[in-house]
Amino acid sequence: MYENKTEEIPAKAVLACVDTGEFDAEASIDELEELASTAGAEVVGKVIQKKQSYDPATCMGAGRLQELKEQIDALEAELVVFDHELTGVQVRNIEDILEVRVIDRTTLILDIFAQRARTKEGKLQVELAQQKYRLPRLIGLGTALSRLGGGIGTRGPGETKLESDKRHIRRRISYLEEELAELKKHRDFSRSRRKKDGVLCAAIVGYTNVGKSTLLNALTDAGVLAENKLFATLDITSRSIELPDGRSVMLIDTVGLISRLPHDLVEAFKSTLEEAAAADVILNVQDLSSPEREKQAEVTRHLLDELGCGDIPKVYVMNKSDIATELDTVFEDDSTVFISAKEKTGFDRLLEIITAKLPETAKRMSLLVPYDKTAFIGRIREEGKVFSEEYTADGTAIDALVDIKLVKEAARYIVK
Repeated sequence: MYENKTEEIPAKAVLACVDTGEFDAEASIDELEELASTAGAEVVGKVIQKKQSYDPATCMGAGRLQELKEQIDALEAELVVFDHELTGVQVRNIEDILEVRVIDRTTLILDIFAQRARTKEGKLQVELAQQKYRLPRLIGLGTALSRLGGGIGTRGPGETKLESDKRHIRRRISYLEEELAELKKHRDFSRSRRKKDGVLCAAIVGYTNVGKSTLLNALTDAGVLAENKLFATLDITSRSIELPDGRSVMLIDTVGLISRLPHDLVEAFKSTLEEAAAADVILNVQDLSSPEREKQAEVTRHLLDELGCGDIPKVYVMNKSDIATELDTVFEDDSTVFISAKEKTGFDRLLEIITAKLPETAKRMSLLVPYDKTAFIGRIREEGKVFSEEYTADGTAIDALVDIKLVKEAARYIVK
């Protein structure tokens, strides 16, 4: 695999965006600033040009690029990040004019993912997305591909891969896809095993930096990295918790989402995101304090629909309610709960809603089982859980979680 390389001194970066009206340019460039900071850059300037369409050669107009060059020189910037996907030809042309390194939004996101990936699968997924992104840009980038990893947007496969030709990259893509297919088999096996063993699963999904990892940590003491940065965690973490009715549920953290997430990255991480499609319930975590909450929620909804999660029960978890100012735009109901993962408030109601949304696989019952039917208690233990038992004159009194298959049979022993 490859090493992630970081610079001790943050690169001074200027952000550039062409506003054609297809998205909110102001909000998008603010998000790009967060991404750049997460990658380790120091943002020293932002430029937005209103234009009807992108210039096919330079994205921005020639005059605006000259103004940008003067700004770069004045600020002593060494990196320009465009809030769009650039072609290889555009990157080369812009670099010729600005005389500094130029990357686009997708390269920046891939760079962050390269920094954050820890597991073998995560690293393979990142490299696959990087190679697929580089392949059509080889001709335009030309000698730029010979640059060694040493700054934002250059981390990744390493020297030999950066200098490889299309045939080599295609061969590498095939290898990565085969490796990921093998890992997917293992993941599918584990998933089917959980289903067979009756393990209930709740997938935690949502926009990046809404507090998914903080929630998992607060509920389970999972110890997952939780920072106030975009894509603070990348790899899947799963932990089990006990619900109020005595059942256990496996909480599965998933990669954070972001608007205009690169297609290659969505494809590469599909096996990871498929955990949501196989879940019994989805915890859709949203940042109640964010002015962009509704837009972020729409990005999440769209991807869940794309993954075929439409029929899976959902719990809308409104996080950061302790710092939210406008609480009158969202209301709690049987699918929506206000919480603060940081302050650990609202958890009792959250667990109650999760319990109600999960399929009924077991039922907590107080039973008095006659001594000549003691074997039935053994069956309850095999399929469920016995919390307490007491020997009485009339039989064994038990408090138990009874598997749904045994509930009808157990009904005759219910303590009135």
